[in-house]
Order: sequence, then structure tokens, then C-alpha cells
Amino acid sequence: MIYTVTFNPALDYVVKVNHFTLGMVNRTVQEDIYYGGKGINVSAVLKTLGFGSTALGFVAGFTGDEIERGVKNLGFQSDFIRVENGMSRINVKLRSEQESEINGTGPEITGADVEKLFEKLEKLEADDVLVLSGSIPNSIDDGIYERIMERLDGRGIRIVVDATKDLLMNVLPYHPFMIKPNNHELGEMFGTVPKDEDEIIYYARQLQEKGAVNVLVSMAGDGAVLIAENGAVFSMGVPKGTVKNSVGAGDSMVAGFIAGYLENGNYEHALRLGSACGSASAFSEGLACKEDILKLYEELR
Repeated sequence: MIYTVTFNPALDYVVKVNHFTLGMVNRTVQEDIYYGGKGINVSAVLKTLGFGSTALGFVAGFTGDEIERGVKNLGFQSDFIRVENGMSRINVKLRSEQESEINGTGPEITGADVEKLFEKLEKLEADDVLVLSGSIPNSIDDGIYERIMERLDGRGIRIVVDATKDLLMNVLPYHPFMIKPNNHELGEMFGTVPKDEDEIIYYARQLQEKGAVNVLVSMAGDGAVLIAENGAVFSMGVPKGTVKNSVGAGDSMVAGFIAGYLENGNYEHALRLGSACGSASAFSEGLACKEDILKLYEELR
């Protein structure tokens, strides 16, 4: 079974305005609502690829009700924890000549709420996949990723971590099955700016030596590089297309990698499917559809 954790899911209210003017009344020309959160995005793309999953996390208020309803309509299971104080976030994403965002805070998550999450995670079994992704709400200790992995350590659960800098570095002693920094995040971890793919591979190997089983580095328009658990290096380019939306592309890559690996254990296939999923989402207004994923998969080399 696959489980995804979204600590602070949201309703993403995406509006388009022609020639947005600050301090004036502006009217939208297009409005969309998406069920946001990195783990939710992963679950949605996994569903598109034919893999079921259960979305975990915290929700509250009427917005939490809508997130639960929306996830159900997307076709995958959820087992969210209801939080008493506050409400799940509404993130406003304004698209005009420039893109701007106003992100909500989210509900207050207590220690008792976190313990409920631990109780759910205790039910995971060997060979299950757990995806931990995204930032940590202010009401939760920054060490939550480590605490989760420490509790599950040695149980044969394949944990995928998609986070930044310290959140990622601190979990390496627990041997995550896969981590996915981008090239900029990789450089930040080592206080440098990788100049080329060879340097990216060098620093990715450093993360592997610190404990990561597989290291997948996304490089936007330059493709992606995977350092597999056996030391093999796989590179993948990008297909031709117009980037319309960067939100969810990284999550889509994670979902595609997981699906590809679970299909046949072939890392080159996993990287290729992950790259196709990431590109398909980037070329879409929302998350990737299966038809586009399969088309781009055939184009990738």
C-alpha cells in the first residue's frame, strides 16, 4: 500500500486577471480551485497511473470538509485527522503579467493530533511506501520527519522524502528509499552552486553516502539525474513543450518514479516515467493526465 502525508493541505484558489493593478478593483477572467498539498498531488497522479494510495494529514473547518470531499472525487482514499482549532488553508494564486501568491496559515495542530498520526503510521507494514513531502506547519516541531522515520526504522517500509535542506539532511541517517532535491536545493545543502551535471552527480553521491538509498535530482529544463542504490547513474532529458504551470510538477515526478519502480523494479523506467509525469504536469494547467504522460514517456530518451 502507498501512503502520502500532507501536514498542511489547502484549497488552492487560482485566479487569472488581465493587467492586474495594485490598489484597484480587478476582475478575474478565469477561476479554478484545486485540492492542494504535495502529498495530495502525489496521490492524485498515482491514481492517474492506476495506483491506489491513502492520503494522511490534518484538516479542519469547512475548508477541511471540502478537501476531504474533493479527495474522494479525485478517486483515492483519505484518512485525515480532524483538528479542532482553525481551518485548513486557502491559498490564493494570482496569475497576471506576474504570478503572486497569498498562502494561508492552516489550523493549530496539537501534540495529541500528532500522536494520532503516529498511531495511523504504526499500522504500516513491510514493503509499504510512505511519502513525506512539503514544509512543516509552525505548530509542529521541525523534527517531525525524523521522529516518523525513527519510529518506522527497520520495518522494511520504503520512505520517500521530498523536502528542502535541513528537513532532508536530518533524515538521511534513517536511510530514506528515495529523496528528490532539485539542483538548487542540492547546492544549498553543500553551500555551493553545481556548475554542471558531473558536479550534481558528485554531490548527489554525497547524499547517498550519508544514508539515502536513491537520489533523484530534478534540474528543470535540463532534465533529471538518478543515482540508484547500486551506484548506477541514469540521466533523462526533457520533452518539448510549453511550461504552463510549475505547481505540482515535482510531486508528479515523485509519483511517476514510485509507480515506475513498483511496476518492475527498473530504475531507468522509474526515472523515465517520473520525468514524463513531471513534464506532463508542467505542460498542463493542472496535474498530468494519463494520455499526456504516455505520450511524453515515448518521447523521452
